[in-house]
Amino acid sequence: MREFFSFDPKLLFYGFAIIFFASYGQTFFISIFNAEIRDFYRLSDGQFGLVYALGTVSSSLILVGFAKLIDHIDLRFYSFIISLGLAIACLGVYILYNSVVFLFFIIFALRFFGQGAMSHAGETTMARYFGKNRGKAISVGTFGGMIGVMILPLIVVYFTKIIGWQHVWLVASLSILIFFLPLLFLSLQDQNIRHSNFTESIKDNEESKRWKTREVVVDKKFYVYLPLSIATSFIGTGLTFHQIFIINQKGWTMDMLGSSYVFLGIFSIIGLIFGGPIIDKYNTKKIILFALLPLFLGVLTLIFFDSYFSMLVYMSLLGLNLGITAPFIGSLWAELYGLESLGSVKALLHACGVFASALSPVIFGYIIDAGFGIVAISVISLVIIIVSTSLPIFYKHIE
Repeated sequence: MREFFSFDPKLLFYGFAIIFFASYGQTFFISIFNAEIRDFYRLSDGQFGLVYALGTVSSSLILVGFAKLIDHIDLRFYSFIISLGLAIACLGVYILYNSVVFLFFIIFALRFFGQGAMSHAGETTMARYFGKNRGKAISVGTFGGMIGVMILPLIVVYFTKIIGWQHVWLVASLSILIFFLPLLFLSLQDQNIRHSNFTESIKDNEESKRWKTREVVVDKKFYVYLPLSIATSFIGTGLTFHQIFIINQKGWTMDMLGSSYVFLGIFSIIGLIFGGPIIDKYNTKKIILFALLPLFLGVLTLIFFDSYFSMLVYMSLLGLNLGITAPFIGSLWAELYGLESLGSVKALLHACGVFASALSPVIFGYIIDAGFGIVAISVISLVIIIVSTSLPIFYKHIE
């Protein structure tokens, strides 16, 4: 393990930092302000869910083409552009203009640069440059996101009471400009040498076949493993986006919600600690079948229990799911399609994940508006988990 961390500590820090700051475009962060944004624009759960979905879907469509650039241009320039984009998007929330069209573009920018491009850059870089240790590297990068999940809700709830919710977004924007951008260039100062070594290492490797996007979209394997890879995006985003509705139905409070994110973060880290080494040691296609088990148990907990302790169990299981799926899924697609075209393949996968995360807020939102509650949403989630896990088993059986 010491050898792994000493191999390229600067790049590991890059993966950690860029995924941490991508938190500002993630649903868990945006949804903390769900009630304030809906009140500002006088939107229902379903209506805000629709705007959120449209912005997210639009970002996913553009991401497919845009994120392929990571295979072709300098990582430093690419990372600078997308980080600056997220900083501007955060600033847009601070100056929020009373127009739903403006809200759409702000959501689009947050999702495109945060959840989309920055997360994709971190995950792709970790998978590309660490070879057989890619599982552990992806875990380190994702650890940044888990730290964000664990501490940012607590910070936001505290500072919202002091400076107001829109000023929190101003602080978020400034944190990228003042702290992250200098760290970005520091961590990638050896990128020319790093990428040159990577290019040399794959020249004679069979794994280095360059897959084109149109080849991937007609490959059966893509559709077999896609649902398993994006189920967490769909279910997790839907539940998180409407977490204010859930805590109201369960009789929980915002302070309880904020503290429960600590458990989500802790168990995410536990999942990462064990998930990375496991995926580096065992067959990815077999291990991946267990990736959604914590999510399955978490949804069951949400259905049958209402106590504060059950809230902690639910959030802990969600965290464990996030922790283990990151290295599992990241390594799976590197194994299926190789490293040279990983940026393009991951761009397509990431766009599908973003698209899935766009659908669930609006679908769950209109289910809520129609008078159905947590049970209906949870049953839909359980069916998705079962079907997603069954597809690779069925494919392997008939192959």
